[in-house]
Amino acid sequence: MANEPQTKIHRLLIANRGEIAVRIIRCCREMGIETVAVYSTADEDSLHVRLADKAVCIGPPPSAKSYLIKENLIMAALHNNCEAIHPGVGFLSENASFARLVEEAGLIFIGPDPKVIELLGDKVRARETAQKYGLPVTPGTGAVDPKDETAAEAAKSLGFPVIIKAAAGGGGKGMRVVRKAEDLKENLVLASREAESNFADGTVFIERYLENPRHVELQVICDGNGNVAILGERDCTVQKNHQKLIEESPSPGVTEKMRAAMAAGAIPLFKNLKYRGAGTIEFLVENEQFYFMEVNARVQVEHPVSEFVSGVDIIRQQILACSESRMEIDTKQIKVNGWSIECRINALTSGKITRMQVPGGPGVRFDSFLYDGCSVPPHYDSMVAKLIVYDTDRNHALARMDRALRELVVDGIKTNIERQRCIINHPVFHYGVFGTSWYADIEKEVEYGR
Repeated sequence: MANEPQTKIHRLLIANRGEIAVRIIRCCREMGIETVAVYSTADEDSLHVRLADKAVCIGPPPSAKSYLIKENLIMAALHNNCEAIHPGVGFLSENASFARLVEEAGLIFIGPDPKVIELLGDKVRARETAQKYGLPVTPGTGAVDPKDETAAEAAKSLGFPVIIKAAAGGGGKGMRVVRKAEDLKENLVLASREAESNFADGTVFIERYLENPRHVELQVICDGNGNVAILGERDCTVQKNHQKLIEESPSPGVTEKMRAAMAAGAIPLFKNLKYRGAGTIEFLVENEQFYFMEVNARVQVEHPVSEFVSGVDIIRQQILACSESRMEIDTKQIKVNGWSIECRINALTSGKITRMQVPGGPGVRFDSFLYDGCSVPPHYDSMVAKLIVYDTDRNHALARMDRALRELVVDGIKTNIERQRCIINHPVFHYGVFGTSWYADIEKEVEYGR
């Protein structure tokens, strides 16, 4: 029998649910780390509850009364003798106050230092930091007062259209496109109110709006000592209402020159921040020019495509970086090979899964919490699975994805499986030249079969 992997963490609590909790549990089991799952009463029969070494109920279905109660999560970790908490994605994964409470409780937070999360979570400060290290940003302002007349002058100097963004925002909330000067004041007030409602911070800023850019991000892992590994870029351009639908790596819209320039700008930023763990730096790309957008200080939903093309287990390296300040990879020897595509499988209704048929074969991966007989509750994010494929090039990967989507069966609820097939078989998608507004152009065709 092989020796068990040695790690400073023996037991870890996962402060999340769904497929990301399942993904972390599987990684921890391979590392010899015991896991404690948390669940709301709506998730009692979820797969992550079944797979973990122990599971703790933390409240009723609403996330505000269960998955978002910081103190209960920490108490569950302490009561069950955990040494660390992994926040997964969403929920509290980029919450600096939660990370700080975790560390104050004597636990390891599987993520960056709370001060770094705080800095990068403020989009105005993050822009300023990116500029400091030489990264190009979209022309824009600092924080603006919605009631201040100088905001109109600032927007006019940028040139319309402009986009208003919440400094603490994400997921398209607190974000509004303004095409005429007379519409600016009203939209500033509305965006600020929405930001206050969603993030308890009404701070907004203004940027020049890029009509149809590509959305490209670099996958980064750092050990906290200044060592930065970049596992290539991902293309996340296919989006509906700022929510990603399909991701791929590498990006069909990034040249070798642009790829090198992005990495050259990103490395000093993460190095000087002494960033630890997994992270993503996101860019908008237009006319072969890229602009810094934000840093996601956590692992991303779409991390599997980067794992396929790099051969690196991102969750494993994230845990090692945050618990032992080390990585098992040589930053100078990472090579990106082949092509990987991910389709997010979203539930359009809630209900009980009556039949599951999961695709297989070479280069096919299915990350999900679904199984025959389980229930999909209506209380959380609509994504219930991720279908990821890998092959030698983009055309072969597209053919593999189409075959895998054809095989995938999820009965009992309505899903977007057929919609995803429509997208990947669309001639424009095959050609690879499209921007973030493209899906809106074909939405009726995809969603209503026209």
